[in-house]
Amino acid sequence: MRRLLPFAVCLLTSCATYHAQPLAPAELARSFEHRSLADASLHDYVTRALGHDITPWPPTKWNRRLLTLAAWYDNPALEVARAHADTARAGVDVAGALPNPTLQLPAEYATPNPGPGAPFTMGLALDIPIETAGKRGYRIDQAKHLSDAAQLAIQTESWRVSGQVRDALTALYSAQRHCSLLARRVADERDVVAMIEKRHTVGENSAADVGSATLAMDQAQRDYAAARAALTDARAQLAAAIGVPLAAVDGIHIDTASFTAPPPAPPIAQAQRDAIFHRSDLLASLADYAASESALQLEIAKQYPDVHLGPGYTYDTGTRRIAFGLAGITLPIFDQNQGGIREAEDRRKEAAARTAALQDKIIGDLDQALSRYRQTLRALAFADDQLNRAQKQLAGEAARFAAGEIDRLAYTKAKIDFDINAGSRLDWLVAAQQAAAALEDAMQRPLERQELDDLRPHRPEEPR
Repeated sequence: MRRLLPFAVCLLTSCATYHAQPLAPAELARSFEHRSLADASLHDYVTRALGHDITPWPPTKWNRRLLTLAAWYDNPALEVARAHADTARAGVDVAGALPNPTLQLPAEYATPNPGPGAPFTMGLALDIPIETAGKRGYRIDQAKHLSDAAQLAIQTESWRVSGQVRDALTALYSAQRHCSLLARRVADERDVVAMIEKRHTVGENSAADVGSATLAMDQAQRDYAAARAALTDARAQLAAAIGVPLAAVDGIHIDTASFTAPPPAPPIAQAQRDAIFHRSDLLASLADYAASESALQLEIAKQYPDVHLGPGYTYDTGTRRIAFGLAGITLPIFDQNQGGIREAEDRRKEAAARTAALQDKIIGDLDQALSRYRQTLRALAFADDQLNRAQKQLAGEAARFAAGEIDRLAYTKAKIDFDINAGSRLDWLVAAQQAAAALEDAMQRPLERQELDDLRPHRPEEPR
């Protein structure tokens, strides 16, 4: 027994030890409040992702590409997906681990003593399990497929995060443009009210004309206030998508040039190919199905019993006994694992049905999104024609005003009509961008391929 103690101590010294890592809510809150788009570690992350340096840092203009990288660095949902992938990857090591042997230390006391030695029987024995029928290989395959699905889930989550950034930028662009148009319209409406009031004092306009102009001015002011509120909400939406406090996006200059002209709709064949062969959630579903197949193979292999070798040594009242043979074999007489096999078969059917349903939904969503996008592009083209006509009409009114053919009131009303047409065109532009976003989500690829298509989310070296 004394000789066994050093052996046991040697085994225990290789064990992992527990290290506490408590979470403090106050510390988490402070860490969030200190996040900034000027952070040096974010700079390193963006540089590695793009393959070249960004100077100066922080950049003078932030576009969708850079803001998406910032979101991939800071967004907590993506960190959850990375942690889940780490857990799934560790599952591969667990699945591939060989079963440990069991050390047995039998001891007996015999009375009366049958032999010449001491009346004690002492020894040691091992129970060495040996898996059969390829169970370990099937278990490893299942864990690898689950790990692949978890890795693909990172891509799915990264696309969702990039979509949140895109939607926030669309809302921000819409709010900024509406604020600009409505601020100008409010000023023109005030001028109209002032001119009509002056005319009313000399009897040229009625009180009803003053009231109508005042109502139009009040409506313009309400619309402007709503646009200002939408602008604040859009900035908060962008900060939440990136995973930084609102103060981090205040004051940064955002390049929204890519939102002024939506790209053309892709051909249906290309869109379907992108949706079917590129969507990470569909690939992850296929990986889950492959894992269910490995699980079924494992359950079938469990019909075949494992072998337990049982070598041992015993000192029996002066006699040394060395044992060879089998410690045990489970006989599959009553069950043969039929329940586990049926359950695994049903899980495989469920995984197949889930994959087929997801693919059908993807194709349906794609057809709907592509049809809607084409319709909004046609409506936007019609709005462009209307705005061009309004522009020409306003230019004509400006020439007539300069020539003294119309008064300032008529010219101001012409400017208001043009701003109303410009606002209508902006609404259709935003609708087209939103339809483009739905189409991108259906394909999980940007319509402007240079935006994000060459980027892949990777793990920050020093997560915050």
